[in-house]
Amino acid sequence: MILVTGAAGYIGSHTCVSLVQAGYDIVAIDNFANSKPESLRRVAELTGKSFPVHAVDMLDAEALDQVFGAYDVRAVIHFAGLKAVGESVAQPLRYYRNNLGSTLNLLESMERHDVKKIVFSSSATVYGAANEMPLKEDMAVAPVNPYGQTKAMIEQMLRDVASAVDGFGAALLRYFNPVGAHPSGRIGEDPQGVPNNLVPYVAQVAVGKRPEVVVFGDDYPTPDGTGIRDYIHVMDLADGHVRALDWVLDHAGTEAFNLGTGRGSSVLEVIRAFERASGRTIPYRVGPRRPGDAPVSYADPSKAERVLGWKATQDLDAMCRDTWRWQSQNPNGYDPA
Repeated sequence: MILVTGAAGYIGSHTCVSLVQAGYDIVAIDNFANSKPESLRRVAELTGKSFPVHAVDMLDAEALDQVFGAYDVRAVIHFAGLKAVGESVAQPLRYYRNNLGSTLNLLESMERHDVKKIVFSSSATVYGAANEMPLKEDMAVAPVNPYGQTKAMIEQMLRDVASAVDGFGAALLRYFNPVGAHPSGRIGEDPQGVPNNLVPYVAQVAVGKRPEVVVFGDDYPTPDGTGIRDYIHVMDLADGHVRALDWVLDHAGTEAFNLGTGRGSSVLEVIRAFERASGRTIPYRVGPRRPGDAPVSYADPSKAERVLGWKATQDLDAMCRDTWRWQSQNPNGYDPA
């Protein structure tokens, strides 16, 4: 059994589909703070396979340990955590308590039940305000907000456990900017409230839920003046987790892997791609820069290709087409209209 924490979330739910399709048996846990049980019901519908789902808050060590006691867990894929950068700056203690406390409970349960393999959902935010591009795994880890700090601290926790525990293996997956949705349109990103990320915001403008996109700055030193990011299709990302799991089951120690495409797209390029995908005009206006936003950020994903045999295959147009299919079929996300 593979235990998937935060399984009902955006990346977790898509990875559950890929895991089941790859032949893995899974058990899913989530506290549904920022997600809906409906996403996992649809995962079962898409894969044609049912799997156990437990509503567990990982800060409840006893409840978490009961899950380990009930199943023969071979490995863990750890998605669970709070993930909004701005919110983490406003509520740092909440982020440290939740993200670090839940992971400590997880690692202690793993130790008690002799589970030595984990794939961790890290983030490119661990690189902080690095100016050198592309970002490589051996660059300094220097996050600039509490969310990124929790990811960096958990990476260090896993390195320390791997040094202390014989046979312990951890893959640290540093994602860039996940977008898109399952091609069926049945599962996708369902942000609560105002989306923090560009693509779901653009999608809500396209579907008529929001009046316009605000472009934060058009005076960056980039070809069109807007910020450039490395967007990756969520199904490519899900496949990366399956490859990382395959790898970690046969390896000890810790390795970090960038999961990105290796090329960046500007804000205006994303808006134009979404216009092509939706056949609609996306109104936007230019606002001031956001403090802390880097002009350019993109991955060097060559290590993941070399070690895991993984490479992103889907382009920005595919990401926008699949996002639009999900958004137009589910204008209210997983909530019924």
